[in-house]
Amino acid sequence: MLRNLIAVLVGLIVGVQVNTWISMDLSSIFYQLPAELAQEMPEGLYSDEQKVFTDARMEAWVAYIQTLPATAFILPILGHLAMAFCGGWVAAGLSSASTKPDRHPLREGPLGVAMIVGVLSLVAGITNAVMLSVPIWMWIEMPFYLLLAWVVGNMEVKRRAALA
Repeated sequence: MLRNLIAVLVGLIVGVQVNTWISMDLSSIFYQLPAELAQEMPEGLYSDEQKVFTDARMEAWVAYIQTLPATAFILPILGHLAMAFCGGWVAAGLSSASTKPDRHPLREGPLGVAMIVGVLSLVAGITNAVMLSVPIWMWIEMPFYLLLAWVVGNMEVKRRAALA
């Protein structure tokens, strides 16, 4: 039980880091393109000195997001999906195997742990989408968090079965 809890926490940490790398760091590389393709942030919207979100800054973020073209959402969507995939993969790999053969695989073991990461990724995605008022078509990505977590959980179950 403790091992599975640690696996979920490590999976979430890895997933969030992958999401941040793709959504923020990789985006900044792509945004150093010609001026016609770049989506520059308005001055003062984000600074390292002021990390606290006030209501005014949140409203400014929502207004900024509404002005972005659809292509600006590609890397964040990939980052969100990578969070569920990589986080679930790490959590499934670190999880303990079910000690009782009559247990359902979703309750214990790699599949269950990966699905917990997928559900928590889904909750974070819904919270993010509601807070930032993202375009309605971005909600399409939400079910894929669970699908990707299920895929990596099953991959780990099959890998362990092949090794046994």
